[in-house]
Amino acid sequence: MIGFIHPPLSFDPMAAAIEWLDAYGAGDIEAILEMYAEDVVHCGCGGMKTITSGEGFRAYWVDRLQRYPASALDNIQQWPDGAFVAYVTCAVVVNANVVVNALLTFSTVGQIETLSCDAIQLGQLQA
Repeated sequence: MIGFIHPPLSFDPMAAAIEWLDAYGAGDIEAILEMYAEDVVHCGCGGMKTITSGEGFRAYWVDRLQRYPASALDNIQQWPDGAFVAYVTCAVVVNANVVVNALLTFSTVGQIETLSCDAIQLGQLQA
């Protein structure tokens, strides 16, 4: 049996993932929105949700930037058709450091096709 062979990527998914995390950490919503092929996010942080509309997509990122600002890279690995990124956020809503595991898949030209994420709470922030 012959398996499906993905076309070669014409970009570096690890560099694209770092660029996404840099824009996220800087709070640059316009740069983040421009990185997506379509307005699709699958997020397990705070309950599973799938966002597919343009307005809903922008609202999702406004909320993420305010409540879960990205602060530091924890881990990054190559993944088929994308990259796995773990980053630390100071989650305002739970007053704790949280590591978010994000799997980004990309189109062959480097745009994010999907973002799937979930979070692991590490500990309370010091007052």
